[in-house]
Amino acid sequence: MQASRKLAAIFSADVFGYSRLMSDDEQATLDAIVETRQVVAAHVALHAGRVVDASGDAVLAEFPSAIEAVRCACDIQRELALKNAERAEHRRMQLRIGLNLGDVIERDGALYGDGVNIAARVQTAGEPGGVCISGSIREQVEGKLPLRFDPVGERHFKNIDRLVSAFHVRETADGGGTASGVSSAAAPGRARSNLPQQLSSFVGRASDIAAVVQMLSRHRLVTLLGPGGIGKTRLSLQVATEVANDFPDGVWLVELAALADPRLVKQSVATVLGVKEEAGRPLIEALLRSLADKRLLLILDNCEHLLQGCAELAQQLLQVCAGLKVLASSREPLHVGGEVNYLVPALATPDSQQALAFDGVGDFEAVQLFVERAVAAQPAFELSPQNSLAVAGICRRLDGIPLAIELAAARVRALSVENIAARLNDRFHLLTQGDRNALPRQQTLRAMIDWSHDLLSEPERVLYRRLSVFAGGWTLEAAEAVGAGYPSEARDVPDLLSRLVERSMVEAEVGGRRYRLLQSVRQHAQERLDDSGEGDATCERHLSFYLALAEAASAQLSGPDQAQWLERLDPEQENFLTAHRWCDRSAQGAEAGLRMMFALKLYLFNRGLLAPLRWGTQDALARPGAQARTIIRCRALHTAGQVGFLMGRFEEAHSQLEEALGIAHELGDSGRAASILQFLGMTCVGRDDRLAARRYLEQALALTQQHGDRRELAAALNALAQLHRIEGTLDAAEPLYEEALGLARQIGDLDTAAVALLNLAMVAIRRGLHERAGTMLLQALDIAGAIGSRPTGGNVLAVLTGLASLREDWPQAAWFLGAAQSQMQGTGSRLDPVDEAFLAPWVTSAREALGHATFLAAEDAARDLSYEEAMALARRWLQPAAR
Repeated sequence: MQASRKLAAIFSADVFGYSRLMSDDEQATLDAIVETRQVVAAHVALHAGRVVDASGDAVLAEFPSAIEAVRCACDIQRELALKNAERAEHRRMQLRIGLNLGDVIERDGALYGDGVNIAARVQTAGEPGGVCISGSIREQVEGKLPLRFDPVGERHFKNIDRLVSAFHVRETADGGGTASGVSSAAAPGRARSNLPQQLSSFVGRASDIAAVVQMLSRHRLVTLLGPGGIGKTRLSLQVATEVANDFPDGVWLVELAALADPRLVKQSVATVLGVKEEAGRPLIEALLRSLADKRLLLILDNCEHLLQGCAELAQQLLQVCAGLKVLASSREPLHVGGEVNYLVPALATPDSQQALAFDGVGDFEAVQLFVERAVAAQPAFELSPQNSLAVAGICRRLDGIPLAIELAAARVRALSVENIAARLNDRFHLLTQGDRNALPRQQTLRAMIDWSHDLLSEPERVLYRRLSVFAGGWTLEAAEAVGAGYPSEARDVPDLLSRLVERSMVEAEVGGRRYRLLQSVRQHAQERLDDSGEGDATCERHLSFYLALAEAASAQLSGPDQAQWLERLDPEQENFLTAHRWCDRSAQGAEAGLRMMFALKLYLFNRGLLAPLRWGTQDALARPGAQARTIIRCRALHTAGQVGFLMGRFEEAHSQLEEALGIAHELGDSGRAASILQFLGMTCVGRDDRLAARRYLEQALALTQQHGDRRELAAALNALAQLHRIEGTLDAAEPLYEEALGLARQIGDLDTAAVALLNLAMVAIRRGLHERAGTMLLQALDIAGAIGSRPTGGNVLAVLTGLASLREDWPQAAWFLGAAQSQMQGTGSRLDPVDEAFLAPWVTSAREALGHATFLAAEDAARDLSYEEAMALARRWLQPAAR
């Protein structure tokens, strides 16, 4: 059938809270949906429409007339409202209906095009049990039906390239008949309210709304928690609109932010509800009598500075008034019996990788909010491939906090988003000029956080500012070590930290193992720390704690508990680097910096963070006071030489290792000298000086055998075997690798075991033993996965290039080479000269077999894969090889 284009009124509907209803009672929900579909189908037919599609909880229909579409939608909602009155509150089947008049394309009975898309988007802006229409429908029906149309505002809907006006359909004061079932929240004499008409659109938070609505259906006191600016008030108003039908005596907002005296809470509630105090009787009695038989939702907004008054009133009202429910918003709980809390999350923001893909950036709620508010400030603004990275960065650095994002978006009137992003380090000066009609504390980012800070006790303020030295979060043990000191002791910190979490100044991860400050809050706390004069002492305690942690971990990173310790250190990367930077100013910084980088060596090696290890060690060696020829400097030079070798900087590494060896000899530390000699030998291989390499490596093995350190002995055996392999004497290399593998397994040193397995796999490939090589590479992959070692994973990919060439799987060989190069580029490492010599002939064979262009195409195809994807594909390819 040919496609045809026509103008039609499109009806789009879905069931609000469908997932929740299904999870509560699947069979009852399915039965109710069947009944709802029958109601819809009957009314659509009655109004000359056609149901185009009905699947799941959604319905799509078309009408030749906009008037008939609106009449049909209103009649459907009226009948469903009657059916819902007979259902339990939590089982009500509420449709959201959206209508749009527009061009559509019909083909094989189905409808396509913007006319359909806009109807579906308008539907999402609607209220449960209500009808929402586009501007094109309103133009056709206004003045012809007993309805009024309340503006939702112009919306920027996904995949629609223009702004769309949307309106809620409401009954007029004299309206009966057709519209009697529509948006009963606004119907006179029914669900009255004093909810303010919102002047800007509500963006996202569909899951939050559904969760809070479900809480309210089951509990009588729900408190929305979160820091200032997170959107608690706006969410509570949106939830109130969604549930208005459930409260025939209204939903009533009591705004408490301007009050200073908790005793005025009762009076404010009475004023809103129109309850008069009786002479000689307490006001609470009048409130209780007035509300005793009412079904009403009371919204207590901004309770944090009036907690006692709000808690007392909520408890008194809920104990007597069975039909009353309370929705509160606060930065900490009310602590009333029966209270349930909902922690309002920040808006979703793209991470640094997601921000690179323009197609997905606009799907994040924080970005949607920024774009909507930016368009309001500057109508010509639009999200584009050129500015999406800057917009995503702004939203991410503002932690998805709606108020901060709105303040930033308002600056688009005068600044480019790139300029806004560049100035966020001074965000308290940049993010000002909010809504003049808002409370003063909601007009600037600084005022918002100041308000919360002023509500803290003095010990809480002291801990709050000290916590600003942490980067990337912290543990309770770290807070006790760093946050203690007059006026609080370490034993006081857990209680103070818990109170800061309750007051929404600190975020706690699920399970309470780690804590963090939002970036804007951290900057505010840092300013307070700078003003206090305690900054240096706090940073010293931070350095001491993380130096001790690094040194404790270092002793465990080459043993059987390696995986657990690596995982423990992962969240602390930023804290280690922050502590190291403080060494520039610390009185003990010269020694502490050298110790820190040596202690972190194995961790940073394992995680492929060679560049930070290199510059960190170079900085530590260059600090004033770090030049004394001590064992501490010797170890740091040794570390620097190892990093230089792994990064292919052979001349730099050789110089540093020579100095380290000289200090080790001066101090009589033959164990350290043996370890240094191993890497001196390998740098000589890189410099193509095999005679010197053999001398160094044989000395290293002899010294290590004298000391009996099995880990160092395994490393020395492996290093000497490398020299034999590059010389082509595999019979001499293989038993040394086998011995190194055995020693590593004895002591549980997984890193060294992986290195030995990789080297044995290369020997097996050189001998043509592809099954043996595959088995060893699978074992190395297992180790890389167990300890999270990206360098090991990257090396497996490189060796797989040789194995694939041996099996004459030429495209896969090129693919593995591209994947290996990509992963090594990410870690800053490169193959050592022996492994490069192994790989070269296999790469040549694959390139000649495929042809240069085909080889390059296969190689490039692997470069965009993530590490995890590359490892999964390598394992899948290897398993048949191992069999």
